[in-house]
Amino acid sequence: RGERGGGEPNGAGCLRTGIGALRGRPHPVRAARYRATVDAIVTVLPAGAPGLTLAEVREALVEHLPERLFPGGAKSGWWFKTVQLDLEAKGVIARESSKPLRLHRSS
Repeated sequence: RGERGGGEPNGAGCLRTGIGALRGRPHPVRAARYRATVDAIVTVLPAGAPGLTLAEVREALVEHLPERLFPGGAKSGWWFKTVQLDLEAKGVIARESSKPLRLHRSS
């Protein structure tokens, strides 16, 4: 079934992010990968401005992700973007209005 179907019956092991909720359609994702990515992002991002660029976060993220869920860093970019948007919507992380874009943990 792959990522889209979750590979588990009835969506077991999945959770819904808030990104699609604004349009009334929460997006189901694999819970283990989501949580691992959240932990890695929170570990990598500094507590305040100026933060890290998206490229810096993506690069640092891979070494904090479990190899069994992200072999060789596979799909880490997609998961980073998905979780980044969800954490921004929840106020856990914030973006600076700078170029290039920078992220940091919210205080």
